[in-house]
Amino acid sequence: MNPAVWSGWLESARRCPSPNQDERPDSCAVDLLVIHGISLPPDQYGGPWIDRLFLNQLPPDEHPYFAQIHQMRVSSHLLIRRDGERVQYVPLHRRAWHAGQSCFAGRECCNDFSIGIELEGSDDTPYTDAQYRVLAETIREIQQHYPAITDTRIAGHCDIAPGRKTDPGPAFDWQHLKRLLVKGEG
Repeated sequence: MNPAVWSGWLESARRCPSPNQDERPDSCAVDLLVIHGISLPPDQYGGPWIDRLFLNQLPPDEHPYFAQIHQMRVSSHLLIRRDGERVQYVPLHRRAWHAGQSCFAGRECCNDFSIGIELEGSDDTPYTDAQYRVLAETIREIQQHYPAITDTRIAGHCDIAPGRKTDPGPAFDWQHLKRLLVKGEG
């Protein structure tokens, strides 16, 4: 399928369009996938808070941590919740605001050429089997539309923003993901 005419929305994902997106630079090939970890409040799972953050609707008085971040304008293309639910915030052909100051293989501004996938979790809490399975399925689906995203062009946020970001963290099992991708499972 031609990405130029494709809507950029995955059919199996719940759509939750974020205002925090824009056009990618002209002639900028999408060739990187970045895996993130997020929990709101930190180390707590479930609830509406990740959606609310990406929609600029996070109430600052709901939790002390929210007062620090409620004015951030961020988004990701996708979120995979702990039960495996996929939520999509930004069409894949548009630029989501997930990477911040970043660099991959000598190229800066990774938002320009990457797709960001958040996993509901934290650096030190193991991710779920459902998340790995759905992540592998999602990567394979994305690679059908963006073949330049090879298995070697999948990075963690920690890899593109070292010293600034640590996610998806040491609890993320890269070898397990690689096995799923090699086997075509997920």
